[in-house]
Amino acid sequence: MIVKFLRVIIVALALLPVVATAEPITLKLSYFSSDRTAGYLAGIKPFVDAVNDEANGLLHIKVYFSGALGKDQSKTAQSVLDGTVDMAFVVPGLAPRLFYNNKVMEMPGLFRDAREASLVFTRLIAAGALKGYEKFFVIEAIASAPETIHTRPPVASLRDLSGKAIGINNETQGVALEKLSMHPVFLPATDAAMAISSGKIDGVAKSPSILFDFGITRFTTYHYLLGTSVVPLALLMSRKKFDSLPKQAQAIIQKYSGEWAAARFIDGYREDNKRALEKLRSDPLRKVITPSPADLNTAQAAFNSVIAEWAAKSPHNRELLRLVESALAKLRSTP
Repeated sequence: MIVKFLRVIIVALALLPVVATAEPITLKLSYFSSDRTAGYLAGIKPFVDAVNDEANGLLHIKVYFSGALGKDQSKTAQSVLDGTVDMAFVVPGLAPRLFYNNKVMEMPGLFRDAREASLVFTRLIAAGALKGYEKFFVIEAIASAPETIHTRPPVASLRDLSGKAIGINNETQGVALEKLSMHPVFLPATDAAMAISSGKIDGVAKSPSILFDFGITRFTTYHYLLGTSVVPLALLMSRKKFDSLPKQAQAIIQKYSGEWAAARFIDGYREDNKRALEKLRSDPLRKVITPSPADLNTAQAAFNSVIAEWAAKSPHNRELLRLVESALAKLRSTP
């Protein structure tokens, strides 16, 4: 018995150096832009820092910037499923066939701000209401404030925007702008400045912080503050990869996902967007235009028709819209 016990101790001691010298699991996170953008500072960094601090020695997330692991944003989510990357910050609107239920989050005129949109998106994902995310572990589901319109040519009203080519990042936003007689052009934020400079488009629908993050302010000096659609964003990991991690690592990632991550984004993004808007207003070379009541009414009527037409396409669409409206009502009734 003693000999058997000693053998167990010897084996255990022999394994100790292996455990002590084991390298932490490294996870590659793909981000399409730089470490100075609001998307990173508010949407990625808080999660990465929290996980890396708590999982020190067990797990380490390494962020690859500026599309180093893949430039085509329409394929980023698929690269997560393929295992090319372990995590990625994704614009679901650029992959509508994969995230086909996401249109409900893109409805124009539905959300007042990033807080509403981010919390509703987070809760829909948690409830499993949005199809297309089944193969992912969703770390973060967030959204921008309603995007406003920024152009190179002079603009003072909706009438001035008629016929203008405006860069967008999801199909639903494009439908809304078409109803207002604009010509939507589907392209990611990383391509917007070059597209305006070359004359391919006249402007973009973007939030103020995005204008500065991606150099769009170099080519746009007219800022028409008509809120359109929000931009849903997601930090994704494949469910297969997540399930392969040690339980302790899974628990740490879960701890800093969902509403924890959304809350950090909401606070950081709000402040960044506020600073960006103040910067636009304080620049005497820029024209910041508040839409007239008549323009606001015209736009909202167009937005309502987009929502109604989408909801009428299927009972499932109507149910998704009901879920969003119910979640919004609860948020708005709570201080």
